Formats: sequence, structure tokens, C-alpha cells
Amino acid sequence: MSNLDAAFSALADPTRRAILARLALGEATVMELAEPFEMTQPAISRHLKVLEGAGLILRRVEGTKRPCRLAPTAVNEIDQWLGMLRQALSANYNRLDDVLAAMKTNE
Repeated sequence: MSNLDAAFSALADPTRRAILARLALGEATVMELAEPFEMTQPAISRHLKVLEGAGLILRRVEGTKRPCRLAPTAVNEIDQWLGMLRQALSANYNRLDDVLAAMKTNE
């Protein structure tokens, strides 16, 4: 989880989240990713560099194109970390349920 800070920093930007949502549908080129945004291709490329640096996407060279896709390992790392938080919250709620049940029994 060495890139977790970089991943969450990259996810803080709505444009980058939208790019990841698009890539969840499948591989896309920079031009395809730029279409729905009112940004230049270089601006989209800067966002892609941040996502790539955070390990969230992978890019390859295909002639003059640079198709991008999600990096499954990074998504899995984020999911594992969030899963740990979900477990902790669940344990806290279970303890609260126990306390409330004990209070109700004592009434």
C-alpha cells in the first residue's frame, strides 16, 4: 500500500475520478478520454500522468496512440484498505448494539 497516499490524492480531483470511471468501461485513448471535457489534450495528459504516477492506470504505446486502462492492483489495494475500515466500523456498531441491548435489559 505504498501508493495509497498518492492514489487518494489523485482521486481528490473530480476530473481524474471521471477519467477512472470512463476507464472502468474499458481501455481508451487520450483523445477519447478528452472528449467529454472542456480541456485541452495536454491538460488531460497531465491528469493521466498523475493517475499513472499514483499507480491507478497503465498506459501502453500502440503506434501513435497511448491507450490507457485501469490498474487492477491499485484498485484492489484501495478496496483492501477500505475493507479494513468497514470491518472496524462494523465492530464498533456491534459493540454499540451490545451496550444498547444491555442498557435495555437493565431497565
